[in-house]
Amino acid sequence: MDDAATKPHDALSAHLAGKIDAVNTLIRARMASRHAPRIPEVTAHLVEAGGKRLRPLLTLATADLCGYGGDRDVYLAATVEFIHTATLLHDDVVDKSAQRRGRPTANLLYDNKSSVLVGDYLFARAFQLMVEVGSLRVLDILSNASATIAEGEVLQLTAARDLRTDEGVYLQVVRGKTAALFSAATEVGGVLAEAPEDQIRALFRYGDALGIAFQIVDDLLDYEGDATATGKNIGDDFRERKLTLPVIKAVADATDTERAFWQRTIERGDQRDGDLDHALALLHAHGALDRTRADATAWIDTARGALRSMPAHPVRDMLDHLADYVVARIN
Repeated sequence: MDDAATKPHDALSAHLAGKIDAVNTLIRARMASRHAPRIPEVTAHLVEAGGKRLRPLLTLATADLCGYGGDRDVYLAATVEFIHTATLLHDDVVDKSAQRRGRPTANLLYDNKSSVLVGDYLFARAFQLMVEVGSLRVLDILSNASATIAEGEVLQLTAARDLRTDEGVYLQVVRGKTAALFSAATEVGGVLAEAPEDQIRALFRYGDALGIAFQIVDDLLDYEGDATATGKNIGDDFRERKLTLPVIKAVADATDTERAFWQRTIERGDQRDGDLDHALALLHAHGALDRTRADATAWIDTARGALRSMPAHPVRDMLDHLADYVVARIN
């Protein structure tokens, strides 16, 4: 397949090139600080690290799909990226991560205090941008998403190392930490364009399902991905004792001996040489990876179904291809 087929976010970026340039310009302007030079240093390290700008692209794309012709979508796209970047800075501190997007994390290069405080600064900047758009409904959507993200992260703290965590709790965590910003990003594009309510709801459903699938795929890639492509080492989630969907499925079917293994490695954190290989063997033995892949595909089908109620448009096709690409990473 050619690049356009394998990377639909590049097609979206090309279609929205002028808007993306404006978003990047606005981000650089608003991440500046006259009094605290550490803020742009830390922010630039992550913002300029070559991310896909997927979430702001979703806002720009859905606004374009719904016929929006103004410039407030640029402000909302920058808002979404600031919220996302702030959560990444905080996540890396909580997870004690050393690598993101194939580069050392900001907390490793600087320190935890800088990462947390700069994340707080970006959240504040995000809310300033929201207010400038002048829509109370948009402010409501994005502020609720910010609260939901924080709630999901806190829930994950207690659920991630508890073998009693089931798929329902996992979905609640994922809807909080990942899907909330995807669905907010797509929904506000429709709201800004004053689209019909049924279309706004469809855009929300698309973003929600896409975000859930995106996180499930990320969890799957942790056990069978290419470290050079993902920027993560195979088994990072296992080493960090995260109870993600593949493990939840394996634990649900575990024998007493297998459950004791998961209790030792995940709940107690007593990990030894060979444990990752044994964990992978258990995941394969119970078909946990294949079943996780099937769940991701089902959520993508939900996302694509939501798009069918939107009017015919080149951007609708690009968003449809984007959904396919999310699961193509694991096929």
